[in-house]
Amino acid sequence: MKKIRFDELDISQEILKAVEDMGFEETTPIQTNAIPKIMQGKDIIGQAQTGTGKTAAFGIPILERVDTDNKYPQSIILCPTRELAIQVAEELKRLSKYMRRIKTLPIYGGQPISRQIKALKKGVQVVIGTPGRLMDHMRRGTIKMSSVNMVVLDEADVMLDMGFVDDIETILRGVPKDRQTLFFSATIPKSILNLRKRYQKNSEFVKVAHEKLTVPSIEQFYFEVRHNDKLKVLTRLIDLHNPKLSLVFCNTRKQVDELNIHLQARGYLTDSLHGGLNQNQRDRVMDKFRNGIIELLVATDVAARGIDVDDIEAVFNYDVPQDTDYYVHRIGRTGRAGRTGKAFTFVVGKDIYKLRDIQKYTGTKVKRQEVPSLDDIQEAKIEVFMETLTEYIEEEHLSKYIKIIENLLEENYTSIEVSAALLKMQLEDKKQEEKVVDTIGDTGAEPGMVRLFINIGKANKIGPRHIVGAIAGETGLEGSLIGAIDVYEKFTFVEVPRENATEVLNIMKHNYIKGKKITVEPANPK
Repeated sequence: MKKIRFDELDISQEILKAVEDMGFEETTPIQTNAIPKIMQGKDIIGQAQTGTGKTAAFGIPILERVDTDNKYPQSIILCPTRELAIQVAEELKRLSKYMRRIKTLPIYGGQPISRQIKALKKGVQVVIGTPGRLMDHMRRGTIKMSSVNMVVLDEADVMLDMGFVDDIETILRGVPKDRQTLFFSATIPKSILNLRKRYQKNSEFVKVAHEKLTVPSIEQFYFEVRHNDKLKVLTRLIDLHNPKLSLVFCNTRKQVDELNIHLQARGYLTDSLHGGLNQNQRDRVMDKFRNGIIELLVATDVAARGIDVDDIEAVFNYDVPQDTDYYVHRIGRTGRAGRTGKAFTFVVGKDIYKLRDIQKYTGTKVKRQEVPSLDDIQEAKIEVFMETLTEYIEEEHLSKYIKIIENLLEENYTSIEVSAALLKMQLEDKKQEEKVVDTIGDTGAEPGMVRLFINIGKANKIGPRHIVGAIAGETGLEGSLIGAIDVYEKFTFVEVPRENATEVLNIMKHNYIKGKKITVEPANPK
């Protein structure tokens, strides 16, 4: 089904801005088909699974229709469980972020009813609730139905399976007859068709066929991580698996640009691809990717649609996709033309529920894995190094260097000792470059910060603004995050957030400030 951009729909600037903040660039199939029909006032039955964007499909028209001068409920959304009611309420909050006078309220059992009554008295235009608690408010007279002009049954088949049919009918009978009635359901059993006959007017079906993943050659894994650890985990996985070409997907343009900068700063050959680039810019990036000039492409879903490269070995879902179909599209970029591929998904907090939906509706199994340790990375690098060394020995002319080693052997060093020393020197250099922040001990900084020593000061006509400008300009760290700066005659101390300390050290140690090459290292405790 065709997808369109949100700005092609007849929706307000406030919602367009909120949608952009949420990372959506275009509509999902259910949104493409349902939003225009709902905004025309039609009753519909939308057949769509969880994870297809159906909440926004009915949520956007609901918010567009709200009369902010009327403080009484105008839309009722019925959900089978409190968890879904909370989820829908959170989504509507995000969609109405810039619509100041719209009030939404989830009502469900297990929460003090007095708190809900208090909120209703203050004024609520959109109520999201479970059938039992909504009926309780109707019986008490604490919720007025006279202004309701739209009712949504979300996951209608689940509600009917749970035995809510009588409650639903009681609620529908208590709402003005000239309302708009929407049913959203994964399946369309006979019981829903019966409700359709009795409570909808000339309703239309909106059906979305869900994509199945049919590529068995892709190994799929997920990692439960903290948001601030995503970058660290990504770089470890890249170092561990060393893919020839790989894709990293983010949900927003902003995230794509930020991640690309962080990866480039760490020495990875990367570039970005998103809807903010014109066609010539996209073509240039894709040419670099196809020709191996860059090995890692950071992209949004929309921009990546035209990527058709056979030898992509790995796909990283830096953000869990908003739409389950996007997951299929993303990981389908690897494992092509008879090759095998790997797909890695980073899961933060509630993302685990999205991942379960993805597994359920795409018929795939995604295995949980532990984040690789530094020892794992070291072993992988030794393995790669040994393979490279073997090829080098077989292909290169080494007679000149063999003579040098023979001279060392005459000084009572064994060939094994010489080889071990060379290997250790090579790996220690790498290890020093990748020194992680956890190894930095107490530097006398404020909690959460690391104090760094820089070998220039007032004698070099350096002031705090030069330090802030250099660090912010080279690393991308916001100047406001840089802490205390003490400039002395020949050196300077500066505090940076602990989570950014490794990046600042690695980038700044090869840099200049006011034309002078600098040395940066962790400070000794005060």
